[in-house]
Amino acid sequence: MPSIFTRIVNGEIPCYKIAEDDNFLAFLDVNPNANGHTLCVPKQEIDKIFDIEDDLYLGLMQFSKRIATALEKTVPCKRIGMAVIGLEVPHAHVHLIPLNEMGEMTFKHKVSLTKEEFETLAKDIQANL
Repeated sequence: MPSIFTRIVNGEIPCYKIAEDDNFLAFLDVNPNANGHTLCVPKQEIDKIFDIEDDLYLGLMQFSKRIATALEKTVPCKRIGMAVIGLEVPHAHVHLIPLNEMGEMTFKHKVSLTKEEFETLAKDIQANL
């Protein structure tokens, strides 16, 4: 059965898309640790980050860096944190989280946004790409 991220990549589940290319997709996390929490995923469903073929892995890191740069220009923060956990969804992904305090990286601190806030945020980040 396809992962939820594969279903998002395939357009079966909507997302607040930030960017995509032939190999990767970036979208806002709908259960964010902080305003702007973004996920970068390879379009190819691969369970574990270190099972990704080297060129695709490096491409994911370059793609994530591009998104993080735009995110930092958009969301006021001290820096963009990056995490790869991989336990909750069996599809490799990178979390990019705007940080003002360490608690925002614990995955216990969550914020709520409206649909309109998600849509506006996605457009604002896209404008900084």
